[in-house]
Amino acid sequence: MTAPDGETDAAVISRSRHEPEAFALLYDRHAAAIYRYVARRLGDAPADDVVAECFLAAFARRDRYDPGRADARPWLYGIAARVIGKHRRTEVRLLRALARTGVDPVAESHADLVDSRVTAAAQQRQLSAALAGLAATDREVLLLIAWADLSYAEVAEALAIPVGTVRSRLSRARKKTRAALAGQDLTLQSEELYT
Repeated sequence: MTAPDGETDAAVISRSRHEPEAFALLYDRHAAAIYRYVARRLGDAPADDVVAECFLAAFARRDRYDPGRADARPWLYGIAARVIGKHRRTEVRLLRALARTGVDPVAESHADLVDSRVTAAAQQRQLSAALAGLAATDREVLLLIAWADLSYAEVAEALAIPVGTVRSRLSRARKKTRAALAGQDLTLQSEELYT
C-alpha cells in the first residue's frame, strides 16, 4: 500500500525502526479494516483488544518485517489471525449465537427493511452454523478471503502456508458450507463467500 506521499507500508515500517512514532501511520492506514474483520469474527467487545494486541505484536516484530513486501496488509492480517486463534472459543460461541438468533451486530444496519431482515436472519443463522462447523484452519482461510478481501497469495502470506494449501482449504470450506446450506437461496452470502 502506498501513501499519498508515495511512502509504502514497508518504508513506514523501516522508518519506524529509527522513528517509532512513524508506526502510527501504519495503524492509521489499516486498523479500521482489521477491526471490522476481527469484530465480524469475535464481536465488538474483544475486537478492540485483539486489534491492540495485533498492532503491539506488529510493532514488536517490525525489525523482522520483509522490506521487499510493500503492502503490510497480509502481514497484519496474519498477526490478527494468530491473535484470533487465542480467542477461537469466543468466535465459535459468537457464530453459534448468530446461528440461533440470526442477528449479526456488526453487519446489522438500521437502514435495513424489516422484511429483508426476516429473510436475512434465517440465512444468517444457517450461514453462522455452517461457519461454526468448519475446521478452524478452513474457516480462517474462508473468512480472510470473504471478510478481509485478501487474495489467495495474501492469505498464503498471512498464514505462512503455500498458495496450494489456501486453495485446498478454501475448496474444502466452500464445499462444506454449500452442503450445510443445501437448498437455500443465499444470494447475498454466496456473493460474499464465494468471490
